[in-house]
Amino acid sequence: MIRRLSERKPTCCPILAPAFWRKGGKHINPALAFFLFVALLTASACHSYHIDSTIVNRTGAPVQLLEVDYPFASFGADAIAPGASFQYRFQVRGSGPLKLSYTGVDHKQIQITGPALSEGQQGQLRIVLLPAGKAQFLPRLTPPR
Repeated sequence: MIRRLSERKPTCCPILAPAFWRKGGKHINPALAFFLFVALLTASACHSYHIDSTIVNRTGAPVQLLEVDYPFASFGADAIAPGASFQYRFQVRGSGPLKLSYTGVDHKQIQITGPALSEGQQGQLRIVLLPAGKAQFLPRLTPPR
């Protein structure tokens, strides 16, 4: 015996039942269904943890080939003029120390180890490059989650 779609018994999910979509029965506008789907997807989205970093050059000279290494990734800039700043947003994967390196005006490579970072931290990190190869790290970060 062959049954028509309209003769089938409803499935466990009423949205999958043909009567749900028929004009004579319960009807839902496809645009409304799409809107509800997007709203549900947005509400259940995962939170992404980011650190907004700002690097300020207070060395009194240009800084070249700046590189910031953090757990499992890095970022950098070709040059930062004296008094200028560089901003970058990143996400930490894993945990470990932040390491900073750059080339000074005398063409010497300067390497500095900063604070330890952990996955799940978020907030702001300000790094001030100072004369004589020093740096000041000013983290405002949440504890790791």
